Amino acid sequence: MNNNIILAGVGGQGILTIAAIIDLAAMKSGLKVKQAEVHGMSQRGGAVESHVRISDREIYSDLIPLGEADLILSVEPMESLRYLPFLSRDGIIVTSTEPFENISNYPNLDEIKRTINRVAKSIFVDAGTLARDVGNVKTYNIVMLGAASPYIGIAKERLEEGIETLFQRKGKELVDINVKAFRKGLETAGT
Repeated sequence: MNNNIILAGVGGQGILTIAAIIDLAAMKSGLKVKQAEVHGMSQRGGAVESHVRISDREIYSDLIPLGEADLILSVEPMESLRYLPFLSRDGIIVTSTEPFENISNYPNLDEIKRTINRVAKSIFVDAGTLARDVGNVKTYNIVMLGAASPYIGIAKERLEEGIETLFQRKGKELVDINVKAFRKGLETAGT
């Protein structure tokens, strides 16, 4: 088993939370994991990426080479474009449809979708609506994790355990709403 995942978004969207959950789930599954984080501007709205590498064998580098990502999980649609050169020939992009328009010349969303569809297998997720449906818009990132979970290579039960482990200190109510958000996202993946 070997899976290379790039997580992309902007500051404040919970990229590092997603990475921590995947890391915990991988370790609970007896897998090896390496993670590298790159923070853009150190403020809300700056580009943020995380490379997560999971394997049943030793991993020697925490950075994913160009053309080797199996999954790009992007919580911001334009950010998914930034990482297209990393995607493998058989890779998939799972991206949100809600833009974080923090620049004046933000590209047209339909053009972003066309570009992604031209070069990769993709799933577009209306994560904002799904997060509101579960009762907490802050679960947006966990909805996206759920939508991408069939492509991560870790059992959904382990990912849910990772959510519980990460959020348990904040109380059962927060654990429950995040598990609910994860499952709502998983429903959109068609599994």
